[in-house]
Amino acid sequence: MARSGPNAKPLSLGPQARYGEHMSEQTPKGDRIAKVIARAGIASRRDAERMIEAGRVSVNGKTISSPALNVTPADKIKVDGKDLAEPEPPRLWLYHKPAGLVTTMRDEKGRPTVFAALPPDLPRVMSVGRLDLGSEGLLLLTNDGEIKRRLELPSTGWLRKYRVRVKGAPSDEMLEPLRRGLTLDGERFQPMSVTLDRQQGANAWLTISLREGRNREIRRAAEAVGLVVNRLIRISYGPFQLRHLKPGAVEEVKQRVLRDQLGLDGEQPKKLVRKRKPTRRRQDLRGKPGKG
Repeated sequence: MARSGPNAKPLSLGPQARYGEHMSEQTPKGDRIAKVIARAGIASRRDAERMIEAGRVSVNGKTISSPALNVTPADKIKVDGKDLAEPEPPRLWLYHKPAGLVTTMRDEKGRPTVFAALPPDLPRVMSVGRLDLGSEGLLLLTNDGEIKRRLELPSTGWLRKYRVRVKGAPSDEMLEPLRRGLTLDGERFQPMSVTLDRQQGANAWLTISLREGRNREIRRAAEAVGLVVNRLIRISYGPFQLRHLKPGAVEEVKQRVLRDQLGLDGEQPKKLVRKRKPTRRRQDLRGKPGKG
């Protein structure tokens, strides 16, 4: 069917659908419209709200302009004039992002993107956070906007771990500001866990762990103490590990692991469950990146 025209009137929302107003003791049935769109894999919940505000979503033939609306399976939802597909089971993939790819659907500068490099048989997916152009390593992909939101929320505090090569010979004293936390241009960076692993000629390898996802956080923090990052590899995101996944390869997380770690059956997600015995992966990472 054709998309609702520009003159279509926004759907008038009743008192129960407005934030902060409860004219009835009963909670509106169904789920928030943005959550339903996110579960269908169209966009994250935040992006779905923007799509609604832009007039791209209709419910039962009427364009809506506010995400403050609950819908049920009986409601007919369209996005950009197309019927909203039934949500697929939530899925999560591990992807080893090579350096040189942008983590966006399209790039205005024409640079190659992560999504153009993915295997063609992969369904529509969204990235959990980003890795910048020069960074590589573990990038999580999902078909479910709610999983994306849960993994990105600052309140969840998923630990991100990186192997970082820097130019120079850092000392523990030089790295201490990173461990204490620092403020750059008015932006406060939380304390990082920093381990000096080894010196390799003019470069040194560090292992850095943090619980934030700020833009270029490690690179900026390193520059603030006089170090230049020349290679950055994310090796884990919460309980999900890069391990021996080769650059450009994709591996799906088993449904059992997904249920256990994210609490998809309604229980609280577990914290960093690690059932495997320690491996020699760290030694491998020390050796292999040094050749790059």
